[in-house]
Amino acid sequence: MKTIRVNGAEGEGGGQVLRSSLTLSMCSGVPVEVYNIRARRSKPGLLRQHLTCVRAAAAVSDADVSGDELGAKKVLFVPGKVRAGEYRFAIGTAGSTSLVLQTVLPALCLCDAQSVVTLEGGTHNPMAPSLDFLSHAFFPVLRRMGVSIDASLSRYGFYPAGGGRWSVTIRPGKELRALEIIDRGTPLQQQAVALLVNLPAGIGTRELGIIRRRLGWEERQLKLVSASNSPGQGNALSVILAYQHLTEVITVYGKKGLSAEKVASRAVKDTRQYLASSAPVGEYLADQLLVPMALAGGGRFRTSEPSSHTLTNIEVIEKILGVSFQVQSAADGSCLISL
Repeated sequence: MKTIRVNGAEGEGGGQVLRSSLTLSMCSGVPVEVYNIRARRSKPGLLRQHLTCVRAAAAVSDADVSGDELGAKKVLFVPGKVRAGEYRFAIGTAGSTSLVLQTVLPALCLCDAQSVVTLEGGTHNPMAPSLDFLSHAFFPVLRRMGVSIDASLSRYGFYPAGGGRWSVTIRPGKELRALEIIDRGTPLQQQAVALLVNLPAGIGTRELGIIRRRLGWEERQLKLVSASNSPGQGNALSVILAYQHLTEVITVYGKKGLSAEKVASRAVKDTRQYLASSAPVGEYLADQLLVPMALAGGGRFRTSEPSSHTLTNIEVIEKILGVSFQVQSAADGSCLISL
């Protein structure tokens, strides 16, 4: 079978090109060679997190791989048969475990048996979807497409300490159903959750106070979560907007030198921006939906004007699967992505 070559420097030029290429190679059985990996990043090539993605994909699909080493700028991946089962993948740093899962999840969704994947590393990383986002926003969409999926958290893992641990159980359906999200539907719930790990609860109280005053929310919509089951410290403020047809999750991370008031102000700004838009699917969920939609063989969703990250992902999917997306912009600033 002919190997498809993918230039990692094209478009957005980050790790998503590699992850999507690995995912689609496993799902289609087509070998891929990804070169110029992460060429547009300050530290090009495979970092620990990306190397874990390559090795996880190889384990799940019994693949032959060359170039699976730290710093490598080219990887040749020849997949075998994808096998359901129990897997454990440890990054060894605070790198994002959700991106490792993102790499192998679509292939395991196409299997005919249950899989359990345990991941160790970062659970909350500003540069990747958090476990909260996956649980509230992405996994419910997969369930609508026919995949039963549930996650359980053992330990939080924030940057730079990492050390998080969680598991996901995947029970595939007979086939993936086509995806369609055109509007949000009826509003169901609005909630803000301030997560404090090995930090004073007062930080979260201040964050939630800003949310209550500026968004006009009631106390029952605010939740403070304090935890100590982590080797490090961390703070994440999440706004969860649940609707009939989907849930949007907006997360802002605290860090040294950034006050609780500034964290909450950013969350308020992003929340207002989403509420003012007519597009149901947010920028980050749009990225997550492209591969499942392509594997289901069709569908459509309405989002905001697509980011370079989204457009690059579309290009990779089209190149490997031979499909063709339609991206149509509307006068209201929204965009319909269909297949």
